[in-house]
Amino acid sequence: MKKTLNDTIIQAYRGEQTGYVPVWYMRQAGRSQPEYRELKKKYSLFEITHQPEVCAYVTRLPVENYGVDAAILYKDIMSPLPALGVDVEIKSGIGPVIHNPIKTLGDVEELGEINPERDVPYVLDTIRLLTQEQLDVPLIGFSGAPFTLASYMIEGGPSKNYARTKAMMYAQPDVWFALMEKLGDMVIAYVEAQVNAGAAAIQIFDSWVGSLNAHDYRKYIKPVMSRICSEVSRHQVPVVLFGIGASHLLLEFNDLPVDVIGLDWRTSIKEAREMGVTKVLQGNLDPAILLADQDTILSKAKEILDQSLADGRHVFNLGHGVTPDIQPETLKRLTDFIHSYSKR
Repeated sequence: MKKTLNDTIIQAYRGEQTGYVPVWYMRQAGRSQPEYRELKKKYSLFEITHQPEVCAYVTRLPVENYGVDAAILYKDIMSPLPALGVDVEIKSGIGPVIHNPIKTLGDVEELGEINPERDVPYVLDTIRLLTQEQLDVPLIGFSGAPFTLASYMIEGGPSKNYARTKAMMYAQPDVWFALMEKLGDMVIAYVEAQVNAGAAAIQIFDSWVGSLNAHDYRKYIKPVMSRICSEVSRHQVPVVLFGIGASHLLLEFNDLPVDVIGLDWRTSIKEAREMGVTKVLQGNLDPAILLADQDTILSKAKEILDQSLADGRHVFNLGHGVTPDIQPETLKRLTDFIHSYSKR
């Protein structure tokens, strides 16, 4: 039987007044949870995401353990890429490794197209299981953004300076824009399938786009992001855009057809508003603070909440993801504090 839904976070994403500031945490599923660590003794990340019952369990654990206001689907931004013919392997301690990196226009033209029901049915089955039977809060679906996905596909894995990616962007614009077009199509199809399966909101992770300046973002990235966000918004679900170290791009994000902009810890709510950002904001406690003592954690959270309550259009989150060394009870205490302190 489908549970009654607490949709406070969706109201907040739409800019509506809510009874308290809702909260969820990036990478809240897995990593630091003891139940997840037990599962990882038996299954790899790949195996977990390919088993809907197991993946649904991991996804809903933070809701049950912390009392957060949303679940976010447990999977990796690399999940849809094999459908395009990308040979990707998630290596422990390294991250995604691409064994057939993109170098030429021919490489881009050889990429296939995703059919989500055929290529990632386990993702959609997990969403249906969660939203039709298990969750009493909204489920957030997500995708990596074209620049961030392209950076892995071109570099062959994680990078510190994205030199090959930028070199292709500048010196081979025909290859670059062909790749953006291909990845734009993939993101739209992938995200639309998640929404049709039951996802109530979508977060687009453009984690590494902060490495670009504003001029290059407008020229090389913004057209495809505008297309993606416009297409997804047609489905009447809130769209959240998040990047790291991207304070200089916030007005570019604000100009896109998104509902919510995620802030990392470098930019406060007040500073974003003073820049001219008008969208609902999400963020932005530094995850490192969660390794400090409780008084420090709650004091830093209170600073954000005071700005949040004054602003009125904010969802609490971290400025980046939960790290493996953060204790689950810390997140539970923080969630309880956010709800009680912000109660209107």
